[in-house]
Amino acid sequence: MSAPFVAIGSRLRRHPEFITLGLRTNWEDYGPAERELILRSPKVCYPTDIYAELLSTLGRPIFPSLECHLYESDKIRQTTFLQMAGLPHPRTRFYHGRQRSQISQHFSYPFIAKTPRASALGRGVYLIRGPEDLAAYLAKHNPAYIQEYLPITRDIRVVVIGYQPVVAYWRLNPVGGLHSNLARGGMVDLSPVPAAAIELAVEAARLAKLDEVGVDLFWIDGRPLLVEFNVKYGRQGPAQAGVDVVAYVARGILEGRL
Repeated sequence: MSAPFVAIGSRLRRHPEFITLGLRTNWEDYGPAERELILRSPKVCYPTDIYAELLSTLGRPIFPSLECHLYESDKIRQTTFLQMAGLPHPRTRFYHGRQRSQISQHFSYPFIAKTPRASALGRGVYLIRGPEDLAAYLAKHNPAYIQEYLPITRDIRVVVIGYQPVVAYWRLNPVGGLHSNLARGGMVDLSPVPAAAIELAVEAARLAKLDEVGVDLFWIDGRPLLVEFNVKYGRQGPAQAGVDVVAYVARGILEGRL
C-alpha cells in the first residue's frame, strides 16, 4: 500500500484524501508517526516556507515548488528575475541606504513605491506625489522599491497551475482607488482577457518554475506587462469565475498531473 499524501499547510484540509497535519514550527512537535508520514509522503503539499527548502534538500517532492516559496512576498527577487529573463515589466529600481537619495534623479513625480518584502493583498503600495510623500515612505523603508506610475483602472489576474492557465479575469479598481485587489475593494470583471496576457503569464510561470501562482499583469497600449507573482493568491476571484482552484489542485495531485 502506497504512503498517503501529507499536507502541512491548511489549504487542502477539506479534502480527506490528504492528511493535513498543520504547521508546527519545531520539527520535534510532530510525533514520530507524523514525522514518518511527512518523510514518506509521495509529495508533501503546501510545506510552508519553514519546511519547503528543508524537504527539497532531503530530496522529498513538494507542491507547490521550492521556487514558489522563494519568490513569494519578495518583490525585489521577483522583479530581478523578470528583468534578467527579459520579460516586460514596469520600469523599476531598488535603492539601499544612501542610494535612496538618488530616487528623484531617476523618477519624476508621481511614481509608485512599495514595501519590498512581506506585503500582500494590496498592502504596502504607495502613490508618491511629491517630496513629502517620499520622505514619509523612506522613513519606514530600506531598501526602497520604486516603480513608474502607470495610470490604469484595472489589471489582469491569471491563475496558472501546473503551467496551465486555469482562470483569467480583470480586476477593477474602486472609483478613485489605487488598488485592484479584491481585499481592498477591487471588483472582478469576467470580460475576455487578451490571449497575449495569458500566454505571457504562462511563460513567466514556466520560466520561474512556479507551478501554482496568480500572475498579475497590466494591459498597456495593446500589450501586457508583468507586475508580480502571488503564490498565496485569493480564491474569491476564481470562485466568481466558477473555478474551485483548491479542488483543481487536489485532483491534479491525486491524478499525478501536479
